[in-house]
Amino acid sequence: MTESIQAGSSVLINYTLALENGTVVESTQGTDPLRLSLGDGTFIESLEAVLIGMKVGERQCLQLDPREAFGFPDETNVHMLTRDKFPEDMPLEKDLIVGFTTPSGEEIPGRIMDMPDDDLVIVDFNHPLAGHSVTFDVEVIAIGAEEEIH
Repeated sequence: MTESIQAGSSVLINYTLALENGTVVESTQGTDPLRLSLGDGTFIESLEAVLIGMKVGERQCLQLDPREAFGFPDETNVHMLTRDKFPEDMPLEKDLIVGFTTPSGEEIPGRIMDMPDDDLVIVDFNHPLAGHSVTFDVEVIAIGAEEEIH
């Protein structure tokens, strides 16, 4: 019986994640395949769910709407911060992605939306793909423990 991907499986895949307009967001095409263990946080749950049951050599291409992918933007994830929350020498500009550390130590990205004056910075902490439908095209290259996958 051919092994299929289960929760916790270690897999080697090639994939492309693209927006509804065809813009490629992430891809392993032209680079090394991605190695991950299902449940390790590399992918969101809905992308991992696509892999469950797949076998080596299988390929799937699925359209995921925002509910199935990265959700919808939430206005409560947009915050107004003062300029002193950023390094003094950091040049701030619209659409710049800045890494922030939460009180629990988690690292999260925020996109600068606007700087209405010299002291205020409006930052959007929604996932950059929130509100977008995406196409997830994935091919399974290998399944097994890391030392088994070459």
